[in-house]
Amino acid sequence: MSKRVAVVLAGCGVYDGSEIHEASAVLVHLSRGGASVNMFAPNIDQMHVINHLKGEPSQETRNVLVESARLARGNIQDLSKLSVKDHDAIIFPGGFGAAKNLCTWAVQGKDCSVNEEVQTVLRAFQTEGKPIGLCCISPVIAAKVLPGCEVTVGTENNEKYPNTTDTAAAINQLGCKHVSKSVSESHVDEKNKLVTTCAFMCDAPIHEVFDGIGSMVKDVLKLA
Repeated sequence: MSKRVAVVLAGCGVYDGSEIHEASAVLVHLSRGGASVNMFAPNIDQMHVINHLKGEPSQETRNVLVESARLARGNIQDLSKLSVKDHDAIIFPGGFGAAKNLCTWAVQGKDCSVNEEVQTVLRAFQTEGKPIGLCCISPVIAAKVLPGCEVTVGTENNEKYPNTTDTAAAINQLGCKHVSKSVSESHVDEKNKLVTTCAFMCDAPIHEVFDGIGSMVKDVLKLA
């Protein structure tokens, strides 16, 4: 029987939504693994909108669910409708939207708040003993919501992972454990059924990011 996996998006675009290549890699690897997928996103305004050509904020408002529908080819639902009992696992791609729209880590770090629906869903999957996959910056959400969990956002004190050391320190300060892993690897927290990989937290070729996400997806499906 195919595994039923929920994928939670945070908009469309690396600087203010879900990272498109990561979301695509998750979907490709889930398809290769024979999983059936339902996509979800919170029906809220984005923290802000970035002009990706100029790399600066734009004076407009966009909705996370509407923007996420671009990645989902329109086949997406409001996160409030996600039923844990109808799914065997859940995966969160990265991108700054995970740290801006699903939580406020981008501006508040370890003192951030997490979107209430995201928090509810994460805790429900953990309570049911169903696996959770996260990549890039999105593991910080688990670190905030699931006390004592283990995650990776890359390798510390390595120039290929410019954002990892400070993020790892903040994760540890939350009482969780950061585990250093290369871009092609994933880390499995067996106790919490939590699988993480660093993706574009590493300045790596896109095929290496793709392979690391594949490792994460494969581990999630094994646990499911």
